[in-house]
Amino acid sequence: MKTCLFGGSFDPVHAGHLTIAQAAAEALGLHKVVFLPAACSPFKTGKTAYFSAQQRVDMLRRATAHLPWAEVSELDLQLPPPSWSWRIVQTWQQLHPQDELYWLMGTDQWEQLHRWARYDYLAEQLRFIVYHRGAPPQPREGVRATFIAGNHPASASAIRAALQAGQQPPAEWIPANVVYE
Repeated sequence: MKTCLFGGSFDPVHAGHLTIAQAAAEALGLHKVVFLPAACSPFKTGKTAYFSAQQRVDMLRRATAHLPWAEVSELDLQLPPPSWSWRIVQTWQQLHPQDELYWLMGTDQWEQLHRWARYDYLAEQLRFIVYHRGAPPQPREGVRATFIAGNHPASASAIRAALQAGQQPPAEWIPANVVYE
C-alpha cells in the first residue's frame, strides 16, 4: 500500500494542508495520506503550541472526515518527545511492514533536511514528496524525491496571528467542519 506520512504541528490545520495532501495523493497514486500531528518538533523545543494536542487531533479529524484517502494518527503524540521523523518511520514500518512509504513536506523542510536527525536513514526508507510554491527546489544526491508545484496561500502562523488579534482568518483558509476556538 502506498502510504504517505505527513507530519507537522498542524497548529492549526488549514486548507493548504489539505490541498498539499490531495495534490500528493493524485500525483503519486497514493492509497492514503496519514496526518501525524507532532508532539514537539526538535526545531521548536521550548515553544508551546497555540492549540492543544487534542484540539489539533480533533480539528484534523473534522477536516479530513470527507476524504477517503486521509487518515489521522496520534502515533507521534504517543512517542516521547521530541518528534523525530526517523522514529515515526521506524515505528510505522514495524506496525505496517507492507506499506511503501512516502513523506510529504514543504520546501522549507526540504531545505532543512540535512539538519534532520538520521535523514540518511529516512532517505533509505522512503521517498520524499516536496510541495513548492515557485521554482522547484534542488534535488539532493541519494535522496529520492518528487516535486509538486502549487500555490495555496494559507499559513498557520498567519491564522494564529489573526486569532491572537481577535480577528478571523480568511474563510477560504479554514477547512469545512473546522472551527478555530
